[in-house]
Amino acid sequence: MSADVVNLRQFRKDKRRSEKEKQADQNRLAFGRTKVEKSLTKALNDKAAKTLDQGKLENPFRDKD
Repeated sequence: MSADVVNLRQFRKDKRRSEKEKQADQNRLAFGRTKVEKSLTKALNDKAAKTLDQGKLENPFRDKD
């Protein structure tokens, strides 16, 4: 009945690596977007802003200097 010898230094390194990989996976899901997705979002936002600005009326009561 011999127990397996565990190298604690190696165990700590493996644990740290797995935690970093788990954090990296979470970051990829949260922040990882392709360039095409970013440009599409920017184009849609620009179009929405332009459409909103087209509907604005000038204020006739504002002083014109």
